Amino acid sequence: MATAANTVETTSSTAVTTMVAVSTSSAAAEDAAAKAVQKRYEGLMTVRNKAIKGKGAWYWAYLEPIMVHNPDTSLPKAVKLRCSLCDAVFSASNPSRTASEHLKRGTCPNFSSSPHLLPPKPISSIPSPHQHHRKRSSSSSAIPVTSYQVPPISVVDPSTDVVYSAPPPQQPQQHLVLSGGKEDLGPLAMLEDSVKKLKSPKASPGPVLSKAQVESALGLLSDWLYESCGAVSFSSIDHPKFRDFLHQVGLPPLSPRDLAGPRLDSRFDEAMSESDARIRDALFFQVSSDGWRSSSSSSSPDGVVNVTVNLPNGTTLFRRAVFAGGGGGRVPSKYAEEVLWDAVIDVCGGDDNARRCVGIVSDRFKSKALLNLESQNHWMVNLSCQVQGLNSLIRDLVRELPLFRAISADCFKLVELFNNNTQIRNTFQKYQLQELDYAGLLRTPPSDDALSSSDFAPLFAMMEDVLGSAHPLQRSVLDEAYKLACVDDPVAVEVAEMVRDMGFWTRLEAAYSLVKLVKTMAQELEEERPLVGHCLPLWNELRSKVKEWCLKFSVPEAPVEKVIELRFKKNYHPAWSAAFILDPLYLLRDASGKYLPPFKCLTPEQEKDVDRLITRLVSREEAHIALMELMKWRSEGLDPLYAQAVQVKQRDPLTGKIRIANRQSSRLVWETCLSEFKSLGRVAVRLIFLHATACGFRCNWSLLRWVCGARSRVGMERAQKLMLVAAHARLERREFMTEEEKDAELFASTSNDGRSGGEDDVLNEVFMDATPSV
Repeated sequence: MATAANTVETTSSTAVTTMVAVSTSSAAAEDAAAKAVQKRYEGLMTVRNKAIKGKGAWYWAYLEPIMVHNPDTSLPKAVKLRCSLCDAVFSASNPSRTASEHLKRGTCPNFSSSPHLLPPKPISSIPSPHQHHRKRSSSSSAIPVTSYQVPPISVVDPSTDVVYSAPPPQQPQQHLVLSGGKEDLGPLAMLEDSVKKLKSPKASPGPVLSKAQVESALGLLSDWLYESCGAVSFSSIDHPKFRDFLHQVGLPPLSPRDLAGPRLDSRFDEAMSESDARIRDALFFQVSSDGWRSSSSSSSPDGVVNVTVNLPNGTTLFRRAVFAGGGGGRVPSKYAEEVLWDAVIDVCGGDDNARRCVGIVSDRFKSKALLNLESQNHWMVNLSCQVQGLNSLIRDLVRELPLFRAISADCFKLVELFNNNTQIRNTFQKYQLQELDYAGLLRTPPSDDALSSSDFAPLFAMMEDVLGSAHPLQRSVLDEAYKLACVDDPVAVEVAEMVRDMGFWTRLEAAYSLVKLVKTMAQELEEERPLVGHCLPLWNELRSKVKEWCLKFSVPEAPVEKVIELRFKKNYHPAWSAAFILDPLYLLRDASGKYLPPFKCLTPEQEKDVDRLITRLVSREEAHIALMELMKWRSEGLDPLYAQAVQVKQRDPLTGKIRIANRQSSRLVWETCLSEFKSLGRVAVRLIFLHATACGFRCNWSLLRWVCGARSRVGMERAQKLMLVAAHARLERREFMTEEEKDAELFASTSNDGRSGGEDDVLNEVFMDATPSV
C-alpha cells in the first residue's frame, strides 16, 4: 500500500509539474504575441504619422490603427483599423485594400471624393505662422505665404447624416490667396478642427480623477498659493496656459474669487483654531512685535507690524498684522503702546488673563511704550530686539569712527571718476571683463555725504564694489589711456595715487570687515533666535571679536570700545543678567565638582539687577522667600548629571554648527528636579524661555504692496487671513526666508560676477601684485 501511495504521489507531482510547464509556456506565448501586436501597432502608427505629413498614402488621413485587448489578461491581442468618418472597424492586414473597398467604392456613408482628383490634403499639413518663424532658413522650399492648396471641405451634419460638400475645383490644383495673408492660417486651422469635431464628436478621453482626488489636488494647489503669500498672484491662475495645464491633468479650473473667498476662509479658520488650541494649552507666552523700525534690512515695510506669539515649548505662532500707516518707527509712542497692549489682550482673551503674557520683545529699540507697559504690569519683561541692537551698533560705528568718514570720501571720489569719465570707464570695464567676466558701473550712494543717511546699505555696497574690483582698478590706473586722461584732470591723478597706495586698501578692508563682522552676527541671531540668557555672552563675544579686529588692523581699541559700551548700555535689560544666572545652560563647574551659577561673570551692578528683577516679578509676600532661594541656588547649584544633560551639544545637520541639543531642558529642569525652589522656580521658567529677538514671519513685498494699496475693509480682512495662513505653515516648518530672499540667494550662488565673498583673497592678491610693473 505504501508503494501504491508513493506511485500516486509521484503521478500527482508529475501532473502538477506538467501543468506548471504548460502554463508557463502559454504565458510566454501570450507575451510574445502581445509584443508582436504592439510592434505591428507602432509600425502602423509610424506609417500613418508620416502619411499625415504628406509622405505617404492619402487614406491614412481617414484610417486610424487601434489595439484590441484581451478582457481576461488585458494584453493586446490584435490590431484593427477604425474609420474616423463612420467608426467602422476593419482588419489591419491590408490597409490599401480596406481603403479601396471602404472609401473609394462608397461603402463609407460619410466619405465623398472624385476618382479623377488628387487625394485631399488636410489643412493641418499647411505650415502655421509659428513654423514659418522657426524655419526661416528653409523658407525657399516652404509653401508661399500668399498661396496655398486648399482641398474641398466636407461637413457632416450628425443629426441627419447628410454630407455637404464644397463644389470641386475646375482644375486638379488650385492656388487660393487668403485675404488676411498668413494671419489667416490660425483661423483656417480652427475651421478644420471644428470640421473634425463634427465628423468625430467623440473626444479623446483625458485623465479621469475621482472627486476626492480632485479636491485633494485643488487643496494642495491652493495651499501652495497661500503659503507663497503674494509671490504668486491669485490672478495668475486665470492665465490661459495655466488653465490648459489644469485641463491636461484632469482638474477643473480654479476661480480666483473662490481662492480668495471660501477656500481662504476655510484655511484661515483651520489655522486659527489650531493656534488658539496651542495657546490655551500653554501656561504662559511672550508676544513678539516686528516692523516698528523699518529699513532696507527690515522684514516689513513701513506701517506693517507683525505680531507673533512665542510659547514655552519653542513654538512660534503668527497672530496678526497691524497696519499702522506709513510711519515705520516714527509713530507716536502712545499709539505703539496701545497697539502692543491690544495684541496682548487679544491673545490672552481678556484682561483677566493678562498675567499669562510674561513679556514683549519688539524691534522698537528701547521704546517708551515697552517701558510703560513693564512698569504698569510688574510681572512683564519687555525686551528690545538684539538684531535691531546690532544694526544700531553698525550705525554708531559708521558715524563715530573717523575711519569710516575718511574711507567713504575716498571711495566716493574713486567711484564718481570711474563711472562718469568715458575714457577711464572704458579702460576699467576692459579689465573688469578680463578679471571678473563682467563689466558694469560701480554702485554709489545718492550723495557724497552717505554718513548723514540713516540707511547705510548704499555705502556698504560701494565699499564692496571697490573692494571686489581691486585688480581691475589697479590695472586701469597703469593703463596708457588712463595716463592720457590724467593730463588735464588733477582728480584722476589723485585717484591714481590713492589706488596705488596700499594704505587705502588696508583702511577699506578694515572698515568693510568690521561692518561685515557685526552684520554676520546679526544674521546669525535672525537664524538661531536665541533666548534672553544668551544676551550677555553675545556681547562678550562681540567685544572679543572687535579686539581681534583692532589688533589685526592696528586700530586703537579705546574709541571702538567706547561706541560698543554706549550701545550696550542703551540695549541692556536686567533680565539679561537674571536669565544668565538662572539658566542651567550657563552653569560653571567649580573645583569641588559642583555646577554653580556664573555670578563671577557679572559686575556688582548686574548682581543687584538680578535681585531687583526677581523681587519685582514675585509678590511682596514672596520677595524674601525668592531671595533666600536665590542664595541657595548660588551656593548649591544643580546636580552635575542634570547640568551636563542640559549642556549637551550636537552638530546641526543643516548648517553644520554646534548647537544645544535641547533648548527646552533648561526650563524642564526647573519644573522637575528643582521643584523645591517654589518662588524662584516660577520666575525662572518664565524668564529663561523669553526670546531675545523679534524675528519671525517675513512677508513677501508683492503682497505687502498690495495690502498697503488696499484701503477697504474686505481687502484688509483678506490680507490678514492670507498672512496668517501663510505664516502658520512657514513657522510650522521653521522656514523664515521669503521667496525673494531665496531667489536672491540662488542667483548669488550661481553668479560669477565676483561680488560675493572672497574679499580677503582678493586683497591678499592685490597686496602681492600691486607694484608699478603690474
